[in-house]
Amino acid sequence: MSCILVVDDDGHIREVMRFTLQQAGHHVVEARDGAQAWQRFSEGGIDLCILDIVMPEADGLDVCRRIRATSRVPIIFVSSRDEELDRVLGLELGADDYLVKPFSPRELAARVKAVLRRLQPEALPTAGDGEKSEIRRRGPLEMDHGRHRCLWDGQEVILTVTEFALLGTLMGTSGRVYSRNELVDRAYGQGHVITERTVDSHIRRIRHKLSTLGADPIETVYGLGYRLREDL
Repeated sequence: MSCILVVDDDGHIREVMRFTLQQAGHHVVEARDGAQAWQRFSEGGIDLCILDIVMPEADGLDVCRRIRATSRVPIIFVSSRDEELDRVLGLELGADDYLVKPFSPRELAARVKAVLRRLQPEALPTAGDGEKSEIRRRGPLEMDHGRHRCLWDGQEVILTVTEFALLGTLMGTSGRVYSRNELVDRAYGQGHVITERTVDSHIRRIRHKLSTLGADPIETVYGLGYRLREDL
């Protein structure tokens, strides 16, 4: 059972989300504003946060910044604002998904399920004896799916669950170009409508984090998508 923090200043919306998530088997903790959200999160035990953007006492963007300063727990934004700039800003701050109000309970449950699924370790085949390993390496890049850790030349790169899933997909086949649609299907699950700009925002954040360690392993193949450099 996952513990989900639901943050919204509208009590009716919190009630709908609580019922939907409890029906899906989750434990729900609620907060009505940004200050209470940070207090609830600081108490620990939260597996995923659902944050409204427009709230009193610190908005959802501020709460996201504070959480990302110390944690990579998955974050889903919900908002009545459907402008692409708001979506991109939320993703640039480190959110894993963005849901526009009004949304159906079924869509909420599906988004939460998809994000939590990315936290599950992926069993990867190793060469030789056919045994399974959760660690994948390409040159100085190492991804430990069991521990959800990414290392570049031994130094840890802090990635959100979506960023981790995207980079893990790019590591799949040496030199292969992955289209944005393929990356969406791998990271979000099939059936999600995610704009190309959203994928680009996630890739840009991954590149920035790697660049702080002097790394630049992702290549853009214009008109097609992205791949890892073959000379790693």
